[in-house]
Amino acid sequence: MRIDKWLWASRFFKTRALATEAVDGGRVHVNGERVKAARPVKLGDRLEIRRGADLMEVRVLALSEHRGPATAAQTLYEESAASRARREEQAEQRRLLGASMPRTAGRPDKRDRRRIIRFRDAGAE
Repeated sequence: MRIDKWLWASRFFKTRALATEAVDGGRVHVNGERVKAARPVKLGDRLEIRRGADLMEVRVLALSEHRGPATAAQTLYEESAASRARREEQAEQRRLLGASMPRTAGRPDKRDRRRIIRFRDAGAE
C-alpha cells in the first residue's frame, strides 16, 4: 500500500493530495529515511510525521485502503509514548505562551493608525 494513501486513510491528512505533498516535501520519513509518495508501507514500519510544529512518531499496526471513521483510523497505528509526551509538552508551552501575549482590541482605528504612522516616521528621522 502506498504511503500517501495510508496517511490519508489513517487521517493524518485530510486529502490524498495533502498527504502526497507532505511526503514529497520531506515531512514524512519511514524508518528514518526520506521517501517518495509511492513507497509501499509495511506492517511494523516506523513513521515520523511532521505537521506544523508537531512531530509524531508512529508504528504501523494495520493497513487500510479505505478512509473510515476516526476510531477505526486510530487502530491503524500506535504513537510512541515519548512522542505523545513531547507533543503534549509542546502544546502546553504554546498554550502558556498564548496566554502571556497581550490581547488587542482588533484592528487599529483611524486615530490609532495615525499615531502608529507618526511614531514609525519619527523613528526614521
